[in-house]
Amino acid sequence: MLVALTGGIAAGKSTVSRMLAECGATIVDADVLAREAVAVGSAGLAAVTHAFGSQVLTESGALDRAALGNIVFIDEDARRRLEAIVHPEVARLSAEAFASAERQKPGGIVIYDVPLLVEAGRKNEFDAVIVVEAPDDVRRHRLINERGMTEQEAQSRLAAQATNAERRALADYVISSEFSLEDTRREAETVYAQLVRSSRTDG
Repeated sequence: MLVALTGGIAAGKSTVSRMLAECGATIVDADVLAREAVAVGSAGLAAVTHAFGSQVLTESGALDRAALGNIVFIDEDARRRLEAIVHPEVARLSAEAFASAERQKPGGIVIYDVPLLVEAGRKNEFDAVIVVEAPDDVRRHRLINERGMTEQEAQSRLAAQATNAERRALADYVISSEFSLEDTRREAETVYAQLVRSSRTDG
């Protein structure tokens, strides 16, 4: 069973991903694949450099994510150019990862941890979608206090992504990270149990 796990920045998605892994799910992380897609020497990095210039490279020739982020999070056209480069390559890498997971653990639950599910328009590829969410003011507070962003930086990150309502519209399951870790864990375990039951019924 292939399940997408998504959520906006600072919504708690990575925490829920770890919890689902502890339940027994196989996790495929889109962020890891996105880094692989623009690794040094890759066609993806060459395309990004061509689109945005050498200013987005470090002295060693690797992608400078902070420099690139400063461009794409304030310029929608730039963000779309980046997505047009990275998304197809990540889709290819993810398909390979899903096939590998199925070979290693046939019939298991595979969770694709993917921040930009709404933006990439990939919902129909999955058997179910889990959305992790927290109110915007909670997420803004986390970005400022846990990640050291300014108020303006935090707001630009939130504004650049899909809204909670847009993500919720795609959800088969919603997990809140607004309250305690124990509350979130209980919700994650409940959703995982439902996925297991569903996979057995479908099978």
